[in-house]
Amino acid sequence: MAAFLQWRKFVFFDKDTVKDPVDNGKNFVLPNGISACDSGRGHIVLGDMDGKIYLLTRSLQLTSFQAYKLRVTHLYQLRQHSILVSVGQDEQGINPLVKVWNLEKRDSGNPLCTRIFPAIPGNKPTEVSCLGVHENLNFMAIGFTDGSVVLTKGDITRDRHSKTLTLHEGTSPVTGLAFRQVAKVTHLFVATLETVHCYTLSIKEYPKVELDTHGCALGCSSLADPSQDSQFIVAGEECVYLYQPDERGPCFAFDGHKLLAHWHRGYLFLLNRDAKSSNKTEFGSSSPSDKQLLTIYDLDNKFIAYSASFDDVIDVVAEWGSFYILTRDGRMSVLQEKDTQTKLEMLFKKNLFVMAINLAKGQHLDSDGLSEIFRQYGDHLYLKGDHDGAIQQYIRTIGKLEPSYVIRKFLDAQRIHNLTAYLQALHRQSLANADHTTLLLNCYTKLKDSSKLEEFIKSNESEVHFDVEIAIKVLRQAGYHSHAVFLAEKHMHHEWYMKIQLEDLKNYQEGLRYIGRLPFEQAESNMKRYGKTLMHHVPEGTTLLLKGLCTNYQPSTDATERDSLDRGRANKANSEEFIPIFANNPRELKAFLEHMMDVDSRCPQGVYDTLLELRLQDWAHEQDPVRKKVLQGEAVSLLRSDSTVFDKALVLCQMHNFKEGVLYLYEKGKLYQQIMHYHMQNEEYGKVVEACQLYGDQEGCLWEQALGYFARKEEDCKAYISEVLHHIDQNNLMPPLLVVQTLAHNSSATLSVIKDYLINKLQRESQQIEDDERKICQYREETAHLRSEIEELKTSAKIFQKTKCNMCNSPLELPSVHFLCSHSFHQHCFENYAESEAECPTCTPGNRKVMDMLRAQDQKRDLHDHFNRQLRSSNDGFSVVADYFGRGVFNKLTLITDPPGSKTGSLEVNLQRDLLIHTKRNC
Repeated sequence: MAAFLQWRKFVFFDKDTVKDPVDNGKNFVLPNGISACDSGRGHIVLGDMDGKIYLLTRSLQLTSFQAYKLRVTHLYQLRQHSILVSVGQDEQGINPLVKVWNLEKRDSGNPLCTRIFPAIPGNKPTEVSCLGVHENLNFMAIGFTDGSVVLTKGDITRDRHSKTLTLHEGTSPVTGLAFRQVAKVTHLFVATLETVHCYTLSIKEYPKVELDTHGCALGCSSLADPSQDSQFIVAGEECVYLYQPDERGPCFAFDGHKLLAHWHRGYLFLLNRDAKSSNKTEFGSSSPSDKQLLTIYDLDNKFIAYSASFDDVIDVVAEWGSFYILTRDGRMSVLQEKDTQTKLEMLFKKNLFVMAINLAKGQHLDSDGLSEIFRQYGDHLYLKGDHDGAIQQYIRTIGKLEPSYVIRKFLDAQRIHNLTAYLQALHRQSLANADHTTLLLNCYTKLKDSSKLEEFIKSNESEVHFDVEIAIKVLRQAGYHSHAVFLAEKHMHHEWYMKIQLEDLKNYQEGLRYIGRLPFEQAESNMKRYGKTLMHHVPEGTTLLLKGLCTNYQPSTDATERDSLDRGRANKANSEEFIPIFANNPRELKAFLEHMMDVDSRCPQGVYDTLLELRLQDWAHEQDPVRKKVLQGEAVSLLRSDSTVFDKALVLCQMHNFKEGVLYLYEKGKLYQQIMHYHMQNEEYGKVVEACQLYGDQEGCLWEQALGYFARKEEDCKAYISEVLHHIDQNNLMPPLLVVQTLAHNSSATLSVIKDYLINKLQRESQQIEDDERKICQYREETAHLRSEIEELKTSAKIFQKTKCNMCNSPLELPSVHFLCSHSFHQHCFENYAESEAECPTCTPGNRKVMDMLRAQDQKRDLHDHFNRQLRSSNDGFSVVADYFGRGVFNKLTLITDPPGSKTGSLEVNLQRDLLIHTKRNC
């Protein structure tokens, strides 16, 4: 029970007297003898003692029509329909009639009366005390002074579609009726002077529930709106009770004799009189006091919104956004509610912020307006020194009020606890930025509140309301490394985790383990970043991890997670990129590179080059001959692999003076002159001669260079010179004069060294001269013979005496074919084997070879550039010129052949053919 005396009073309404719009300055006057009134559908309905019903519009235009012959006692205007239900009398005595009016339809200028029926229950004459109509037009209830209630069910506007029954009977007069509709359930509240009942109309039997054993006076009950759960309000002598359909709800202790109770737009209107209340049994009898007190209550927020005295109030109605008070003297006063902002300012002046907040919520103020109230309330509490209360109000402004406004206040006041609470709320609503996270964590660290800190950072994934990276930075800076590591690992900030483990905690083994659990991309990037540090402190483990990373990497997870991984996907890093990590660990680097060479035949070139360099370094620094031989074999085997890049490998071998590698690469690259020069530089005479023997067939100039090399030596190299000269002589690689000139540079080389060479050379040249002279004689004789044959063919007849065919070697028979070359053929043999009718089949191959030689020489006649280049590069220019003379480059030869398709040729053509035939035969 709420104590009425504790409720604050406000003036949230402005009172004014309604003025007559026609006669300005004068008060509006109501008709005399008003007996009933109601409002709805944009007008106020009035009924008087003369049977008239008046309709008052918003512009205060008053119209009337005669509804009854005697008087109007009750009116009910529906809110959702233009239907007016009235109760009155047309005859003297107790004979009330119910009339239903349709205000939108007209009958002779008056509203259409759609239904008339007597209101007396049965045949008992009794007066109507109250009236109630359901908004769906399916129910109408009439209460009587004898305690009975008549219910009309069906269409209340028509007699045919409705039926009437007595719902309630009692001894106490009925003082209030109200229909309650929630979803599909319909209830009827019935209040009498002594009881309160509720009927359920949606059930056929109409079950009733007695809610209370005390009632109220006439007009002292009403139905609240849905904001109060549509409760039935009963204003008793001492209290105001609220009822649900099945039980009594809260009650409020409002003293005073209640004359009227209404519920309008969230407010409870109570009209009290100051004098002592009359006896309940004297129904309807009251001795009006001089003054009546109208009080407007806000039951939700527990305050009095307005209170004023009036003279002899008829009723209070709500229409057109205002409340109208009708009095017996014909005046009409209006109460206009102040706007929400004005009401809030009134509450602010009295520092009633809690009440202002509740009021704003009841008025459905937007979030911006509510936030401003919370801010003002927070400022008020802050100035009073109530920092704990202030921070709670500021927390309610999050999302609307700039956080810096609050943070600045509590930073200045050194209230870290309050500031921490605000920052926590800011993070819970995911509205914190990086600075807020930094500040909150600093607050935790200054308070040394490890429990709160752990609670903050160990929240669930879905509850993370802060910038994780900023939190890690702050925790690391404050020295909370374990918390920072936990946060980095939980939210997979791998770089921060590694940085803290390696740089702050120096936990290298844990860092290496963590990298091994990461996905391939993260593991690769972290090894590139921290590989040198890990290699310095944990060389073996780091090398092992790199081997796996560069072959077929799989994170080191537990068995269940490992089974879920996609084994078909090969993750392999570029091993060449990790070589710099082993800068100070050659032993581990060598093991890593050898592993990569073993598992991957197509590893990057840098792996091969680096491994070769390491092996050459080991070979160069090794002192043990046995071990040095083994290292030499390893280096050479690496050079023999397919990954060798000639230039790089040669440079490495030369840098480390690795003789076997250099010679192998020279031989592989067919650099035979470099092989011999290498032996020359090392003055290995035997190796020089051996190189000439091995590679002289590929490059003949090696012997010349060897001769020149030995010729420049002052030592006694006669044996080597003799061997070189012998090979030069055997293969005729140098002219003798050039040999003599070459050996003239050696002071130790005497004539005896080349004596045998010169003698052999002169003997061969003499023999060559003799052979050439003999051939000249032979060619001269053959030429003379050919000329004689040509002359004979020109001047005398040719007799063919051949008896056998040169093709089938059978006796000749006519017809036969004879050629001047003395070859004869059967005609059928000639046609089968001859390629041309003008050529002898036997002589054709030889003649063709000669013709091809002539054509080839003719084609080479214009190769001037080639001739000049050979002439400049040759040591014996005379031999080149003689060769070109021999090819006929400097002769102008015109070759005449038979035209295609010619069967008979001239004598000159035949003579030339014979000449070619004899030339071929003699050759």
